[in-house]
Amino acid sequence: MLLRLWWAWRLRTRRRYLLARAIRRRRHLRPLADRTGTLRPGTIRLFATLRNERERLPYFLAHYRRLGVGHFLIVDNASTDGTAEALAAEPDVSVWTTAHSYKAARFGMDWMNGLLLRHGTGHWCLTVDADELLVYPHWETRPLPALTQWLDDHGIPAMGALMLDLYPQGPVDAAPHTPGQDPTEALPWFDAGNYAMRRQPLLGNLWIQGGARARTFFATDPRRAPTLGKVPLVRWHWRYAYVSSTHTLLPRNLNEVFARDGGEAVSGVLLHTKFLNTIVAKSTEEKVRRQHFANSSLYDAYYDALSEAPDLWCARSTRYQGWRHLEALGLMSRGGWA
Repeated sequence: MLLRLWWAWRLRTRRRYLLARAIRRRRHLRPLADRTGTLRPGTIRLFATLRNERERLPYFLAHYRRLGVGHFLIVDNASTDGTAEALAAEPDVSVWTTAHSYKAARFGMDWMNGLLLRHGTGHWCLTVDADELLVYPHWETRPLPALTQWLDDHGIPAMGALMLDLYPQGPVDAAPHTPGQDPTEALPWFDAGNYAMRRQPLLGNLWIQGGARARTFFATDPRRAPTLGKVPLVRWHWRYAYVSSTHTLLPRNLNEVFARDGGEAVSGVLLHTKFLNTIVAKSTEEKVRRQHFANSSLYDAYYDALSEAPDLWCARSTRYQGWRHLEALGLMSRGGWA
């Protein structure tokens, strides 16, 4: 009993610390186009931090508009390719800019927590990266407002998703892609079955690893491979805070998103389009910037491998065929969302 109280106190203290950080670091953000005054109750909001993603923006915005996102709240971290200006020209986008360190802001999560606290409380919020495209059961015909209404009706405050690495066949810099094109056309392959998971005792989240990056870059040390379980969709409350990217949140119960009432909960997949043909140039830049890992020097070999344009395809690679195929493979579930 005393141990349980101790851990509850420790997690509560951690959450308050993260919220205090978020409030302080909100001062890092300079509004370039603040249209949050147009937000209405019930509007689904998307939050993202990005840098130099001009090529991805047209399809990214179109995909999430199709899903039913009503407003985008985006932090641009010192882009040099016109990303911030392109975002500012969109009527349903609010954009803030900052040149402060992405790494020092806990990989952008201090900025996200700050914006979520101010503009997300009481609303369904989707927090994703620019290279993540959310799909879920029936997504083509049932937009997010229908899904979130169902979640509300069943008292479910959050939905989980597996981040699924997509890749081309052949060198990763060779597959052609143009702005506005569906990235899954250039990246039609994924790993279907090499996943391992374990429940983290402290925060109760599923720690999922595997996929193309684990197989290709971390085969000799799989525990260092990226974790793939995320909680991107949450009905936000001012007491909430993301802890590690969108992998974990506080309070702790928000991480219990893949099982419900003894069965599977509704879940989605974040189609991870990192391996577009721009990945080689980005990897070279990010190795120099050292902003994406807590101990960046440990990942020099990872960036070096990416800079050589590897071929991630193998004989066991599976072609992407839509959400029903992903469900059949056990990578997402409709739960009670029939």
